Amino acid sequence: MRILMIIDGLPGGGAEKTVLTLSKGLVGMGHQVSVFSLRRVCDYEIPEGVDYQVILDTCKKPWRKLTELSRRAALLDSAVEEAQKKGNFDLVFSHLHKTDRIVAHTKYIPREKLWYCVHGMFSFSYLQHRHGFSRWLKRKKIKNVYQNSNVVAVSQAVLNDISSGFGITLSKGTVIHNPFDIDGIHLRAKEPCEMAGQDYLIHVGRFHEHKRHDRLISAYALSGIQAPLVLMGNGSDARIVELKSIASAEGIADRVIMKAFVPNPYPWIANARMLLLSSDCEGFGNVLVEALICQTPAVSTNCPGGPAEILTGELARGLSGMSAQELANTMLDIYNNPPIIDTTTIESYSIGAICQQYLSLATEER
Repeated sequence: MRILMIIDGLPGGGAEKTVLTLSKGLVGMGHQVSVFSLRRVCDYEIPEGVDYQVILDTCKKPWRKLTELSRRAALLDSAVEEAQKKGNFDLVFSHLHKTDRIVAHTKYIPREKLWYCVHGMFSFSYLQHRHGFSRWLKRKKIKNVYQNSNVVAVSQAVLNDISSGFGITLSKGTVIHNPFDIDGIHLRAKEPCEMAGQDYLIHVGRFHEHKRHDRLISAYALSGIQAPLVLMGNGSDARIVELKSIASAEGIADRVIMKAFVPNPYPWIANARMLLLSSDCEGFGNVLVEALICQTPAVSTNCPGGPAEILTGELARGLSGMSAQELANTMLDIYNNPPIIDTTTIESYSIGAICQQYLSLATEER
């Protein structure tokens, strides 16, 4: 098959990583994959065999924002038309809402072959702080993009959010979880870690407000767990200072370790006693699956999104309420009585299994 992935740039993020993991897997299965990026930024290595193109908008006119969507859609149409001289695409996947808005204005991409891949909870990310006319307008814009379209959601919660939450009627909607290079993670997890052999807890994620490191630090203090807490991620200097201040106020600054994100976090995850997630919302929760692959117990707030779909069965003991005290109680329980991690469940997240689900979309009745 010929498959096209479209995304608004490839900075270091979960959706971007998913696009490249999928592309690598599909190429490995013998398919032709093109990745069209709508910005030049790329923080990842492009997998071998992937046709990577940057569709750059160079307009500098003062009124460029007014015509941005239609102008960039026309550029994308031209690139798609040129690429299809070598054969039509069997499937086209658009990733992230900014990309979707541009793709929705294209005229050359067949709608029956197009699937919008939704990676997050729109009601949280786009409506949470909007009120009145601003909220109504944003809802209308989102509905205009996805109404009567095909949507792949990374979790059932995300699919429910976009359909029921926005009153959108989808032509087709399906849930496909994110793919993981299980063997690759196992291999990389064996690399050295400076805290190997020590008891410690870890959170891996950018220092963004919705990750709620403040809640995590308070919960850690309430739990009484003496093993250090490693917060691995990148963020603004102001946010890092704020988090250090919270740790100091809780009297645990000496046990909270702030560490910049590293290209290979898996040794840190694999050697940790427990991985923690304290978010207000998670479209999926990649790091939870990565922890399970590394055989590290995971604790997460039972927030809107994917965590409850990942931590199931015995692992559901790791889901906590949203308060710091509830999170502390769950942390302490899992710390003292870690669940058994079933490797058969992890296999369902393998690249091969997930790529096959994507490929099956080409054979569905339109």
